[in-house]
Amino acid sequence: ARAEVPGVQRLSSLQTFTAWCNSHLRKAGTQIENIDEDFRDGLKLMLLLEVISGERLPKPERGKMRVHKINNVNKALDFIASKGVKLVSIGAEEIVDGNAKMTLGMIWTIILRFAIQDISVEETSAKEGLLLWCQRKTAPYKNVNVQNFHISWKDGLAFNALIHRHRPELIEYDKLRKDDPVTNLNNAFEVAEKYLDIPKMLDAEDIVGTLRPDEKAIMTYVSCFYHAFSGAQKAETAANRICKVLAVNQENEHLMEDYEKLASDLLEWIRRTIPWLEDRSPQKTIQEMQQKLEDFRDYRRVHKPPKVQEKCQLEINFNTLQTKLRLSNRPAFMPSEGRMVSDINTGWQQVEQAEKGYEEWLLNEIRRLERLDHLAEKFRQKASIHEAWTEGKEAMLKQKDYETATLSDIKALIRKHEAFESDLAAHQDRVEQIAAIAQELNELDYYDSPSVNARCQKICDQWDVLGSLTHSRREALEKTEKQLETIDELHLEYAKRAAPFNNWMESAMEDLQDMFIVHTIEEIEGLIAAHDQFKATLPDADREREAILGIQREAQRIAELHGIKLSANNPYTSVTPQVINSKWERVSAAAGRPPKAEQFPFYFWGQTSSFQPYDAREGGDVDDATLTVPHRCNEGEVGDATLTVPHRCNEGEVSDVTHAAPHRCPPVFWQGDAEFNRIMSLVDPNGSGSVTFQAFIDFMSRETTDTDTADQVIASFKVLAGDKNYITAEELRRELPPEQAEYCIARMAPYRGPDATPGALDYKSFSTALYGESDL
Repeated sequence: ARAEVPGVQRLSSLQTFTAWCNSHLRKAGTQIENIDEDFRDGLKLMLLLEVISGERLPKPERGKMRVHKINNVNKALDFIASKGVKLVSIGAEEIVDGNAKMTLGMIWTIILRFAIQDISVEETSAKEGLLLWCQRKTAPYKNVNVQNFHISWKDGLAFNALIHRHRPELIEYDKLRKDDPVTNLNNAFEVAEKYLDIPKMLDAEDIVGTLRPDEKAIMTYVSCFYHAFSGAQKAETAANRICKVLAVNQENEHLMEDYEKLASDLLEWIRRTIPWLEDRSPQKTIQEMQQKLEDFRDYRRVHKPPKVQEKCQLEINFNTLQTKLRLSNRPAFMPSEGRMVSDINTGWQQVEQAEKGYEEWLLNEIRRLERLDHLAEKFRQKASIHEAWTEGKEAMLKQKDYETATLSDIKALIRKHEAFESDLAAHQDRVEQIAAIAQELNELDYYDSPSVNARCQKICDQWDVLGSLTHSRREALEKTEKQLETIDELHLEYAKRAAPFNNWMESAMEDLQDMFIVHTIEEIEGLIAAHDQFKATLPDADREREAILGIQREAQRIAELHGIKLSANNPYTSVTPQVINSKWERVSAAAGRPPKAEQFPFYFWGQTSSFQPYDAREGGDVDDATLTVPHRCNEGEVGDATLTVPHRCNEGEVSDVTHAAPHRCPPVFWQGDAEFNRIMSLVDPNGSGSVTFQAFIDFMSRETTDTDTADQVIASFKVLAGDKNYITAEELRRELPPEQAEYCIARMAPYRGPDATPGALDYKSFSTALYGESDL
């Protein structure tokens, strides 16, 4: 890097660069007096590079000859070049000869590389990053407008603003005057040297006395402020993280409060509405009943629709909140007792149930009042119809035909009985109407009331008998059905579990008896390892066998207990316990023999009762593919498989593509099983072998969202607390915005550790509570 340092600017750079070098060399117990002369032998130059880089350079040569000096300087220049710096027109001979221009250019190159290049603020770095940092830090200060590294610093206010922003107790910024730049500059230089350990690198009079101050000198000096306040930068980053986390929590709390209020209002409306709908007290006049009917229709037309909308919105808000909590690593929202979505649904169902039949009841009551004069004729008609219907019903209900029936017979009898119950229920209204008519006729002094009452009493007594017999017959039918269904379910469960277990034993025998061709010790060892792994699964398989046989024994026990005679065979399978035991003995015997070898696919019996193919030759990564059909294809073979593949369509877009077609499978090498299993446990927790669109979207959201964790928040609080195990209210108010600082103070528990001080707050338990069940 060629350095152009003319006139006054050269003197300013010389002073600044010398002070900058000494600020590092003093850590090694030395310094330089003349930057042109003291680096000529290369010794202090190498020492400077070791201090600022933290690395060891090659051992310097201690000779006094020119060649020794050149070699030392070359070692320093080679080290600079190794850090990616291009040295243009700067050679060791020029440094050894004391060329001031080249020496200053070299020092400026070192400053750029080791003090400025690594500065990064948002998307910018080096000089631009340092300038952006200055602008951000000085933005709140009046009369400060940093646009460059020369005239923006002439009045000294920018230097003072940087110090005040990070150490406000060191600078009385409000007392500084823009028209007194020398005082401002000297104040900042003296405070920086005394309290921040930043040596004075600039001269106030030189800065004020030149039209355009030396940019390199000011940039070098300002970079020292950046590094001195790097701790504050970490604190600011930590504060930003905490603010982000707290903002998420506060937003979620507002949503929770909104949910609670809306749920309370809706539940209160439900509590008021249900008694009104359940009130079936008849009125004495047609006009009063007509008014009740009008009120009900107003309810259906005006009052209920907004509540339907509120209920839908409440469920949407609840689901939205739960999704936000899940994607931000927060625990699920648990509404207060009685305000769950299920509570609202239960209340709503009660409203619907109470509403059901209300209008019909109203209309019937009105019609009843209008037709009192027809009651007598209706009584006779209804009584005749009912008496004709009840003929023979008692004898039918007393039958015990279910005692010798099969399950299918029982189900047919139940359906027939249900039809009768429906028929019986249909006649309930008629009986009630008969009784009601008789009562009303009595109240109206009907002339034939004695015969009406006698006939009505007979009908009612007979109805009670029918109801009792109907109930008794249903209980008997259901009891018998339940016993037969239990046995049938056990038979079906036995069949469902016996079939895959039988298939597994057949596959295992097939593989165990197969002949394998091997060529190397590694292949033999692989076969033996796979065989051992297969044998390790046998205890689990044996437990499955015992469970299957236990199902059969349970079915026999129930049948014997209730005197049920079972048919000889299970209607759902031909795999008998004898077949299972016979094949199990063959598998157990074959498993004791070593494998024979070529391709060695064992089928392990897993806890999920599914088949897990394992190929001892396979290895490699699974890349964005889930095989939903286990299949084995050697290279060049064609196999049918359904692949569900998260597929990148355009840049940044992901979609599910399902390929169901014959395809040619290259050798598959499985590796990274832990990561693959982790992903599948998230997107397919039930092990169904396929992934729903919603599960895939949730997974991708979690993987791509910049989520935070309790440990990250604890680490951020630790930065703000100066590495203490607790934090104070004063520190929170200093580092966080007022609203979020008070949010933390109100919710943090007192710190109880041995190093506690008065007012100490426990930020660790607070951070943990943000991600767990709590009342925050």
